[in-house]
Order: sequence, then structure tokens, then C-alpha cells
Amino acid sequence: MAQHWCDLVYVHWRYEPEVVQSLLPPALRVDTFDGSAWVGLIPFSMRGIGLARGPGVAYFGTFSEVNVRTYVRHGDRSGVWFFSLDVDRLVPAVVARASYRLPYCWGATFHRRDGDRLTTVVNRRWPDRVDTARVEVERAEPVTATELDVFLTARWGLFSPTRRGVRYAAVDHGPWPLRQARLVDVAADSLIEATGLPRPRGEVHVRCSDGVAVRIGRPRRVRSNP
Repeated sequence: MAQHWCDLVYVHWRYEPEVVQSLLPPALRVDTFDGSAWVGLIPFSMRGIGLARGPGVAYFGTFSEVNVRTYVRHGDRSGVWFFSLDVDRLVPAVVARASYRLPYCWGATFHRRDGDRLTTVVNRRWPDRVDTARVEVERAEPVTATELDVFLTARWGLFSPTRRGVRYAAVDHGPWPLRQARLVDVAADSLIEATGLPRPRGEVHVRCSDGVAVRIGRPRRVRSNP
């Protein structure tokens, strides 16, 4: 699949590794930085999704998305593990659940940039209901990526569950052009807690990105014991 991810917001919190590990399949191990697991709330605009060698789909290929994710390893591979992905298009949510087996959810999902202000609102309706979540960020000047920024953004694959283990799909994109950002408002406890994680606490790490073009490969099952 080919797509463009635009106007991204990265909001991350530290978690104890054993807390996150308890929610992962046995084949995966939580990836850590500075002794912590990291859980991210990532709003962005998805545009022009379609087959890698074809044009994007006009209506179903453009929508807002907000995902809750962490970072994992399987042997020498590292990647993203999604706890949830909220979108405002029901058909893409159903198709993604069936094809990539990712936990897509549908509802009134809104993400928009007005100048340097990025506003996100999620009101999930399916497959379960979640109280309204809101994130508001003010982006600033470009920034050189730190080691932590690279850990949180330079991920070249994603894992998804199967009945017998996990699958891996390669992700290809250029380096993220990152910006500094100030968190104006966040009320996202409902999305985080709906995954089974405790309420996020402590210092928050925030970045923004104008976005990049992305290609996602075909998911393939990986061995249970790398």
C-alpha cells in the first residue's frame, strides 16, 4: 500500500516495561529506551491511500487517524505494535482489520491544522465506545532529531497478530522532518485506558512532523521463536 502521512503529532509517555509487555503477544518483546517502554498517541492525516502502483482512492483513501502504539522487537527486527487505530471511515477500518489484522476503530475522528495549531478530537463508536479524547498542539521550528526522537519515529516495520503468532510488514519512508511542539491541551486518558494500559503520568515528549510518503509491504507471518 502507498499513502501520505501528513501533519503528524507525536505525544509519548514513559511506562514500566513489564506493564507494556503484559499486553503483548508472547513472540514479541517490548523495546526500551533509557530503561523505559514508550507509549505514543499519534494523530495525523492519511491522504491518497491506494495500491503501491496505482492512484490513491479519492474518498476512502483520505481520512484522519489517531493511533495508540508502542515499540517492540522480534529477534533482530524492531517495529511498531498498535493497540488501537481510530479513523473516521468505516470501510477502511473494516478492510484493515480483515487484511492486516490491525485493531482499527471507527467513529467521529477529527484532525486539522490551522496555522501552527493542530487539533485532534476522537469520539469512538465501533467496535466499542470510548469517551471523547482531545489533543491540541502548537508546532514550532524544525529540530534536529535526538536519539530518543529516532527511537520513537524511525521504525521500518509493523507487527500484527494472527491466530498462531504475529505477522510483520515492512514500512518504507524517508526521514521524518521533525519540529518542536508545545502541548496546549490533552485529554486522551480514555483512548490510553481502553487499550488496557494504566492512565499516562509524568513528563510528556512532544514532536510534530509535516509528513512523508509511505509504502507498506505485504504482511508475512514470522516464527514464534526468532
